Amino acid sequence: MARAKVFAGACGFTIVIKVQKIAKMKVEVSLISACRDVRALNEDLAAVDCSKGVFGNMVESYIYKAASKRLHHPDCPVPCAIIKAIQVELGGALPKDVTIKISE
Repeated sequence: MARAKVFAGACGFTIVIKVQKIAKMKVEVSLISACRDVRALNEDLAAVDCSKGVFGNMVESYIYKAASKRLHHPDCPVPCAIIKAIQVELGGALPKDVTIKISE
């Protein structure tokens, strides 16, 4: 199981993402967070067929489409983290941290 932990920033929420492979190109995604909008994504990500538009163009990605229905802030880092965790679980990426540092 691949796991990712996101500290989302100004909203103050922490999100734990768990991805479990359930078939060759299918995964189950579980999101644990106090954020109601992020938790709502669990309905869309219970069984994700990664052969159908998960890793394609960003605006056509199943993950980003689901996120655009549920999340109210376009700067939320959770969709990207979900895709990274899926890639790790399927063996398509190494488990390396991603960092964004914002300053004035």
